[in-house]
Amino acid sequence: MTKQFTLSKEERLKSRKLIDQVFSEGKRFTMTPFRIHYMFIERSSGSKVNLQVGAGVSARNFKRAVDRNRIRRLIREAWRLQKKPLQEKITANKKLAVFLLYTSAEIETYQLISEKVNKIISKLSLLATSPA
Repeated sequence: MTKQFTLSKEERLKSRKLIDQVFSEGKRFTMTPFRIHYMFIERSSGSKVNLQVGAGVSARNFKRAVDRNRIRRLIREAWRLQKKPLQEKITANKKLAVFLLYTSAEIETYQLISEKVNKIISKLSLLATSPA
């Protein structure tokens, strides 16, 4: 039995090489207060997950690490609770790497972040089902 509302270590986008690839070769769109970088990749046989996510907050806008960490936690929590529809749309031989950059200069409420993450997941679901 798989746990529905988890964000395991494998589901986090942590590979520097893959992050650089998403930023250099991937596509992007903006949904205030986020800029979303994403890339569909052929899934290797050793990989267990088909969706990886990373979150980033600018140190220019938030000098204190406490604030940056709080925003990242809010983003990951919203993603964790809402990712299921997107996971089901991704085909078996593909993998989606997503990086969410928080661009606002103030800390938004969890409700707003959750709404925006929901819209981002909806848009990525449409992109996953459309032939590219």
